[in-house]
Amino acid sequence: MSDINVRKVRPGDGDAVCELIEALLAYEEIGPMTDGAKERLVADMFAEDPRFDTFVAESAGRIVGYAIVYETYSTMRGRPRLFIEDIFVIPEMRGQSAGYALFRQVVRHAVERGCAQIEWQVLTWNQLAIDFYERIGAKRDSEWYTFRLGEDAMRRLV
Repeated sequence: MSDINVRKVRPGDGDAVCELIEALLAYEEIGPMTDGAKERLVADMFAEDPRFDTFVAESAGRIVGYAIVYETYSTMRGRPRLFIEDIFVIPEMRGQSAGYALFRQVVRHAVERGCAQIEWQVLTWNQLAIDFYERIGAKRDSEWYTFRLGEDAMRRLV
């Protein structure tokens, strides 16, 4: 088992994080990042007031995983909640506690920010991830559907 260090992203990590995002998109069979996405993402990641928080997992000085999270708000609880946009570890580092270490850092971050809960999505066929989440105590939400309004639909509505 390798020693895993999880830390907040630093300037200079942008390319490595984008490579891992591309690996996640390939794994999920979604396709590559859209035109200009990498530049916008890195700019937002390192902005004076970042749109999201990014954590990376390192092993032997190499970034092997990342998590991107941001706050939403629970009106029912009157408290923030944390949403995990992405959490990913390269295949050769799975089973070596990198994902667990990243997830623990996300939980620590949520607790420090006073969040009432953490939410995320997982593809229905990603049984490896589902098993991991259930092992750490997460529960599937069977009462809510996810809806998405794409750019074209948004433009039609304005």
